[in-house]
Amino acid sequence: MCPACEDFARTVLMLGQLALYADMDGADLDFLEVVSPALAVSLPEPPPGMFPDGYDSDGGPARRGDS
Repeated sequence: MCPACEDFARTVLMLGQLALYADMDGADLDFLEVVSPALAVSLPEPPPGMFPDGYDSDGGPARRGDS
């Protein structure tokens, strides 16, 4: 696996694990408040070939806060 692919996959995996941790009883909410956005911002660009040709990541439904 290429280094960019490994970084992307590892970051997505950590985000998933963090989401599972957030659902646990007794999860440290302060930890989640700090780590979640930092990890999301660190998500690298998807490696070439990750999505089909012509895929537009901005073409999806509007997110909360989008105008």
